[in-house]
Amino acid sequence: MKLRCFKNSKPIIGMIHVGALPGTPRNRESLSKIIKSAVAEAKIYRECGIDGIAIENMHDVPFLRGAVGPEITASMALVGAAVKAEFAGCVGVQVLAGANKEAMAVAHAAGLDWVRVEGFVFGHVADEGYIESCAAELLRYRKQIGAENIEVWTDIKKKHSSHAITADVSLAETAHAAEFFDADAVIVTGNMTGALPLPDDCQAARDGCNLPVVIGSGIDDQTVREFLPMADAFIVGSYLKKDGKWSNGVEAKRVTRLLKAARG
Repeated sequence: MKLRCFKNSKPIIGMIHVGALPGTPRNRESLSKIIKSAVAEAKIYRECGIDGIAIENMHDVPFLRGAVGPEITASMALVGAAVKAEFAGCVGVQVLAGANKEAMAVAHAAGLDWVRVEGFVFGHVADEGYIESCAAELLRYRKQIGAENIEVWTDIKKKHSSHAITADVSLAETAHAAEFFDADAVIVTGNMTGALPLPDDCQAARDGCNLPVVIGSGIDDQTVREFLPMADAFIVGSYLKKDGKWSNGVEAKRVTRLLKAARG
């Protein structure tokens, strides 16, 4: 199923892990330098011909739970606007951890196309603690600020989390609930960053809903062909970075290699 904002079917979306933002424990750089680094990575992605970009505040560890301060929202909006100015294609944003309203505000202010949401339906236990479901509040907020053009892509049975409290709710049922609550796409991952999802989980997501299915972890130049029939898009982070580590910068040759493998 084709995602609305992409020209190509089976788009590849590259991650920009934004440097540690002002006020967070690992921040060592000015916001202007952080923005400059993000734009440099967006330029690499553009020149390599990638389909889309996702920005995320992955370096802001330890993550706050369910909300962030105005300094993070403002910073991410500036980063997002700068990336969008460099890269005319589809751009999305996630604000960790579970700061979904803030992500929607960032996307609206920066002219982005979609938000990646955790805890859209059902709750789960993450590193940061209990993440409550947010669909009703988030979609009402989207309506209130006039941001209905911004799509909501939601993780289901999210990585780095315990789903014991919903163990009797299958992944297919979770995907169905996401569709019922008006998500625009579902994201399937492995159990941690860089880990592939189970093929059965990808199929369960397909069986459970009529939304686009996005694979959100573990894809590289060896696995992308295997998973092409199972998904409608791929969000790729670790593989596209130097030495295959998410915390490093984007490496053009890795982007080119992945796109060649994906497009045959």
